[in-house]
Amino acid sequence: MLDLDELPGSADANAAPDIDLSRLQDAFLASVWADRVPLEVEVPFATRVAGLGLRGRIDAVFADPDGGCTVIDWKTGRVPAPDRQPAVAVQLAAYRLAWSRLSGLPLDRVRAAFHYVADNLTLAPVDLLDADGLAQLVADATVAAPVGAGR
Repeated sequence: MLDLDELPGSADANAAPDIDLSRLQDAFLASVWADRVPLEVEVPFATRVAGLGLRGRIDAVFADPDGGCTVIDWKTGRVPAPDRQPAVAVQLAAYRLAWSRLSGLPLDRVRAAFHYVADNLTLAPVDLLDADGLAQLVADATVAAPVGAGR
C-alpha cells in the first residue's frame, strides 16, 4: 500500500494536488499504458557518468514488440514548454542508460518517454543523449561551474 505522496510522479515540482487523484486515475485508465503489463516497476538504480554518481528510480519498463523496451517516467504535472523539453529529457537519457546497464540490453534497444497522465500525452524524444553525450554534458557543466566556485 502506498501513501499518496509515494505515488510515481508525486514528488514532481508541478505535481497535481491530491484532490485530483481520481481524475488522474481515470486519465491513466484511458491511456495506452493502462492495458500493458510492465516488465519492472519502481526500479532503483545507481550508475556513474563521467565520474558523477547518478541515483534514481525508474517508474516502469515495458517490453516492445521488436525485442527492445521502453522506460516510462510518469508525470502528474503539466507538460513543459517546448523550449524546456530538451533540458528535462536529460532525465530520460539517464534512465535509459541506467536501464541498459542494469538489463544488459544495448542502449539502442532502449527507448524512454515521459507520460503526462493528466493530459494523456506520451512524449518520447528520439534524440536522447547516449553515454558519451551525457559524459560530455557533465564535463561541460563541470567546466562551467567548477567545484568550489563562488567561495
